[in-house]
Amino acid sequence: MVLSQPTAHSLDQNPAADDDAADRMIFGRILALVAADPARTMTGALALTKADLTELAARHAPHFADAVAALPGGDGSDEDAIEEADLRAFLAEHGAKGADEERWLVAILARRSLEPNHLWQDMGFHNRGELNTMFRRHFPALVALNSSDMKWKKFFYRQLCEREGLMLCKSPNCEVCDDVEVCFGEEAGDPLSTLSRLARGG
Repeated sequence: MVLSQPTAHSLDQNPAADDDAADRMIFGRILALVAADPARTMTGALALTKADLTELAARHAPHFADAVAALPGGDGSDEDAIEEADLRAFLAEHGAKGADEERWLVAILARRSLEPNHLWQDMGFHNRGELNTMFRRHFPALVALNSSDMKWKKFFYRQLCEREGLMLCKSPNCEVCDDVEVCFGEEAGDPLSTLSRLARGG
């Protein structure tokens, strides 16, 4: 049986929506995407240990408990890219409560940000609204910092470059830049979870 999950729309319509329902949506989407990838383990795709994934599934996505239990050991650290540690540190500074969920999302976001698509797609969300639901719930300080609603991957790497004193932008401000569409344009497209189902003929 496929368990229904709340959508970003339903959560946005009710700001007092149950926090557990929001996390079921967030972590259920993420695990659904990576569980469908036969070329990579969940630990490698999410940069989490099997123990972390076991606890994550037990709390928020019990329908993935068997898939997690079948995983080999390891934490995916052998796949770390050069910038991952810096991005993890940046994200951790802006977590709301220091909860396990934020620690898990720090690792997941840093790893999934290396993928080639829009971040909402690479996180398994159905649209950008669901991604923003996650940020508002667990990283509200980042939402405030990204007040212009820059695309999240662009925003992350702009922040990291500014910390290193590097000039990422060609123009002194966004209003006179030729790349506004690249940084702030629409993030349309099919969810990758949907694309993977189509590829399997489902």
